[in-house]
Amino acid sequence: MKFLKVDSLEQARDKLAAALRDGFTQTEQVGLQEAAGRCLAEPVFCPKMVPDFRRSTVDGYAVSARDTQGAGESIPVFLDIVEEVAIGHPATRALKSGECAYVPTGGMLPDGADAMVMVEYTELFDEKSVAVYSAVSPGNAVVQVGEDARKGELLLERGTRLDAKRIGVLASIGKNQVRVFRPWRLTVISTGDELALPGEEKTACQVYDINTSALCALAQEHGMEVVEAVTLQDEEALLEQALRRSLTECDIVVISGGSSKGKKDMTARLIEKIAVPGVCTHGLALKPGKPTIIGTDESSGTLLIGLPGHPVAAIMVFELLLVWLQRRLYGEKEPLCIPAVLESNIPGAPGRATCQMVKLTASDSGYRARPVFGKSGLMSTLTQADGYVLLEVNEEGLRSGERVMVHPV
Repeated sequence: MKFLKVDSLEQARDKLAAALRDGFTQTEQVGLQEAAGRCLAEPVFCPKMVPDFRRSTVDGYAVSARDTQGAGESIPVFLDIVEEVAIGHPATRALKSGECAYVPTGGMLPDGADAMVMVEYTELFDEKSVAVYSAVSPGNAVVQVGEDARKGELLLERGTRLDAKRIGVLASIGKNQVRVFRPWRLTVISTGDELALPGEEKTACQVYDINTSALCALAQEHGMEVVEAVTLQDEEALLEQALRRSLTECDIVVISGGSSKGKKDMTARLIEKIAVPGVCTHGLALKPGKPTIIGTDESSGTLLIGLPGHPVAAIMVFELLLVWLQRRLYGEKEPLCIPAVLESNIPGAPGRATCQMVKLTASDSGYRARPVFGKSGLMSTLTQADGYVLLEVNEEGLRSGERVMVHPV
């Protein structure tokens, strides 16, 4: 095995996609209450007209619009009240010319009515008649049959991430269950003798373990299920034990640290030892993110990813590989990029693509992007940024004033 015979980002992605099994696109049926954040595994078509009856958007009187013509504040039109429609119950009488019916917001319009007059523009004349002080047009304050959605209409595409709005759409057509992709099961392992757990006392030469918490949160943000999260010292036996256990429990094992050249860097060696066919990518032509390892185990169908130890690099590679892969397999749309004008130069990296974090500010002419320069071990590089600009391999750089597309993070 040759160390860091790097792949381009595109080559690494192609290898990932080619190595995966059907287990990464398994589906399940869940109730709407469990569906938030999940991804639709099949398109949803409208089974019927929504709404399937004409519905009032105001409290007032259902009328024939032509009966109100000429009505005004000084010259009202008088109509006979023939029914009071209760919310959730059907109208029982068809209106004739000169008649009206009281209908609350959301109530059903009777046949013969084609508009609503708000109660504020009416006055009861007696128990059986009302004065109307405003002329209305046909369709006024009425939701027509099928106005929200028509039978057979595509409502939600496969790969749609279900949020509150989309779950509301599903509820509006009477669905109480939906088919979604089964979440990927992850183990997150961070290695390093220098790591202390948040909440514990640390020595002067230790740092708190950022990657475990950050990568678990990132996985959960994208609907993945974290089965186990562990922080280990740089001991080969401990890492091997954790990896072997994870092969039987997870779809993906993410290891951060132990992937750059050094005497304790054993991630690639262990993947080769316990997994078949083992490592397929050992090095990524990306800044930050060069010491990235990708491996697979055929018998368990598990994907193993060795991420850089620096938090910014680890998070960005997770986004560029695993989140990209999930979107591709699920058919989920990529987030919209934001056009912006650079405020300063961005240098390229010879032989590597460059992922440069930027901060966006609004201006009269659109967004401006200011590069956030900082070492990949500094979390402030991420917290100050709104997105990133991706420079292609061997691209010399970008100049101040150039228009770029910013990928949101």
